[in-house]
Amino acid sequence: MRLVFKIVLSEAIYTGIFSIIYIASRWACRKFGVYSWYMGGIYSFLKGLESDLPLIYTVGFLILLLYHLRKTLSYIDDVIAASSKLVEDDEEEIHLPKALEEIEEKMNLVKVQSRYHHQQAIEAVSRKNDLIVYLAHDIKTPLTSMIGYLSLLEEIDDMPKKKREKYIHIALEKSYHLEDLINELFEISRYNSETILLEKEDLNLNLMLEQIADDFYPTLEANHKKIELALEPDVTVYADSFQLARVFNNVVKNAIAYSKEETSIRIESRIVEDKIQVVVINQGRTIPPEKLEKIFERFYRVDASRGTSLGGSGLGLAIAKEIVELHDGKIYATSDSKDTRFYIELPKMKS
Repeated sequence: MRLVFKIVLSEAIYTGIFSIIYIASRWACRKFGVYSWYMGGIYSFLKGLESDLPLIYTVGFLILLLYHLRKTLSYIDDVIAASSKLVEDDEEEIHLPKALEEIEEKMNLVKVQSRYHHQQAIEAVSRKNDLIVYLAHDIKTPLTSMIGYLSLLEEIDDMPKKKREKYIHIALEKSYHLEDLINELFEISRYNSETILLEKEDLNLNLMLEQIADDFYPTLEANHKKIELALEPDVTVYADSFQLARVFNNVVKNAIAYSKEETSIRIESRIVEDKIQVVVINQGRTIPPEKLEKIFERFYRVDASRGTSLGGSGLGLAIAKEIVELHDGKIYATSDSKDTRFYIELPKMKS
């Protein structure tokens, strides 16, 4: 559409230039008179053109229009030929004529982004497959242990009460671990088919964060950790309560998993200009900058070599990012030798 507009505009400019030349010539003849044979000849010629001027304009316009339409068809052929290169998995740039420089830049940008997303998808599938292998291996471990202890309980009728209670407790702990692994497997299977829909309402953000801190109390107590809250008073957001709770649950769960023993996870909320910012801070290992950029990718775990024993399925932060962005917000992280911080920014509710 823009190309057609340029063609019509160019024809109008050419016609305008012709008109200006004609008018200027007539004015010059009148201004300087027709005393010389030269000026008189020009004047007579222009005078004779007046009756045929509309026809001359029309013919000239059509000739120029046909010329540019032919050129446009050539441009369209160039664009069609270049479009096939968009799906080619190579680093060769697309080249178009000078007049199509803007389209060339956009097509090259699309090609770069397409290659990037294609590579990201390949890496995500690879990480997913690795994770399923880890899960299959990790599921066998507690299952084998449970079968062993339950077999002993069944075979030994006169087992001392204290030992029986110990074996039952171990089998129960292993069953809880097995349940977590199976839930992770379901989470992986469900993620690709899940569509996140928002049902927004006015929410008391402080109340939600306090509730999440309470929900994690048993996990924190078992790991000799605690949560500290430093919340801005009366912070209200317009958001989906269920989905936003998933965000904070995933981020806090990650902070607990990667923090040091007997340390605190600190949750702060503040209003920064037109945004509400929640910061989840934990003291743990420093995340290298190159890994910090990838922690919100699907199935990515900072320490893949540790299987699923730490960090879960690698989906928690990816899901959190998707939900925050659906709320027109932003999530990012920083990490240094002192602590690791996750920032969740949401638009401030308009009063």
